[in-house]
Amino acid sequence: MANKLLPSANLLPRDGAVHYFPNFLSDQNGARLMNHLMESIAWKSDQLWMFGKLVTTRRQVAWLGDPNCTYTYSGVKKEPQPWTKELLAIKNQLQQFTELRFNSCLLNLYHDGNDGMGWHSDDERELDPKSPIASLSLGATRKFNFRHRSDKTTISVFLESESLLLMNPPTQMFWQHALMKSKSIDSPRINLTFRNIGI
Repeated sequence: MANKLLPSANLLPRDGAVHYFPNFLSDQNGARLMNHLMESIAWKSDQLWMFGKLVTTRRQVAWLGDPNCTYTYSGVKKEPQPWTKELLAIKNQLQQFTELRFNSCLLNLYHDGNDGMGWHSDDERELDPKSPIASLSLGATRKFNFRHRSDKTTISVFLESESLLLMNPPTQMFWQHALMKSKSIDSPRINLTFRNIGI
């Protein structure tokens, strides 16, 4: 059961707190959830403004949440799809486990190791800066890096399927993070980041 899981020690040496929980979901529940998401979610290629041009990514995304939980990043505004029954169940499990509230979720579909995510912080103005971000991984194990904004100290963690990464304030103020690409990975990964939009 998730409530029996113990966190890792803080992965960051300072200026934030990140804890890793392997096996947050059982293998069976994780596989079932991934199949559900692959088949039922309205995935779309992400669009980002880069160097004055609108770029379409190979990675695909979906934004789900409560009504009025709009989210804008890289100059693109997203309206939430409604929660599915399965994602509501995961959200409720997370809320019970963390004793925190989440009202939205950004889903990323990485088809293989050629899909990644560059350095960034989840610090858009809509996000409640006092709320942690809960990141749930499904599928392929991927390398995830943190980099301190000032001295570029780098910390790495390998995110396994069914694992939970909890990023607590003020992590986003001082650290960036990235999902590293790898040519050796040929299977998909889905990442679900549960967030709290201040509305």
